[in-house]
Amino acid sequence: MGLQQGSGNGGWGSAPGYGNSGYAPSYPRRESDGWQRREPSDGHEERVAKSLGWFSLGLGLAQIAAPGGVARLIGVKDDDDNRALMRTVGLREIASGVGILTKPRPTGWLWSRVAGDMMDLALLGRALGSDDAQKDRVAVTTAAVVGITLVDLMTSEQLSRDSNGMAGGASAGGAMQISKSLTINRPAGELYQFWRDFQNLPSIKSMVESVSVTGNSRSHWRVKGPAGAMVEWDAEIIDDRPDELIAWRSAEGSPVEINGVVTFRPAPGGKGTEVRDELRLIPPGGGVVTKIAGFFGKALEQQVLEDLRRFKQLMEVGEIPVSEASIQRERPAQPPPDELVARR
Repeated sequence: MGLQQGSGNGGWGSAPGYGNSGYAPSYPRRESDGWQRREPSDGHEERVAKSLGWFSLGLGLAQIAAPGGVARLIGVKDDDDNRALMRTVGLREIASGVGILTKPRPTGWLWSRVAGDMMDLALLGRALGSDDAQKDRVAVTTAAVVGITLVDLMTSEQLSRDSNGMAGGASAGGAMQISKSLTINRPAGELYQFWRDFQNLPSIKSMVESVSVTGNSRSHWRVKGPAGAMVEWDAEIIDDRPDELIAWRSAEGSPVEINGVVTFRPAPGGKGTEVRDELRLIPPGGGVVTKIAGFFGKALEQQVLEDLRRFKQLMEVGEIPVSEASIQRERPAQPPPDELVARR
């Protein structure tokens, strides 16, 4: 497929010491470590901004009208303090929504949403460490808020660029780097084959809506955010070693710059396979993203780990627990005939 083996030079966007796999894919460097210059807006960002305004308004009204219900939905304790906090955040959301919907180019109000997202993520990060919270719900909520934060950042930055007549960029220092591993009691070849078919990934990655294969080494990703918001990009495989690793990156010109590598290695003592999933993401926003990564790296790592646990459950027993009362039954898609195994 025209893929190159990792040479150890350059690494993930030439970031020294990135990751724990010891893997450094070799591929031509991009023109810059930031974002490519874009043509002036055709009105798309304004339409997205209006959608974000309506989302803010609806969310704010829900938080004021039913603060206890929203608290339970996101996984935090329904008590007087959290109800008061929900109402306060609801007022902030309504103010942002009205500001966005009443201004022709609401750049300042969109950046206020980014600031609000950071506060929300900080509160969710604190909730993840609380014994009173439902950590699985809080982790899913955090991942959803991260998704809408990326939409807010991209829209805010594009409107700022158009207003100032200049292109901005994200520095390498704004990268979010995540690496989690888990031992799965299945052969490396079986795990590799499931993961290599990217169309299987939505069954184990809770925030991935779909992955469409568009060529031998290319695919199109759609990642879920709240209120139907989607972040999409095209990806290309840059290294593929059967039963060992798969490395990929977002294609040139994609709205997000992201690299990923998953490795499959024998676990100590021959007890299964250690699967390591590593991501490096540089969203738009530069220094703002650095602060977000500092606050919420643990929450993002938690989501990656939860996805690996879903992968383990699916591959080992053929089903994924959804809750204590329900089970999502699935089986690995298209396993090789010589590796079919009986599931208990």
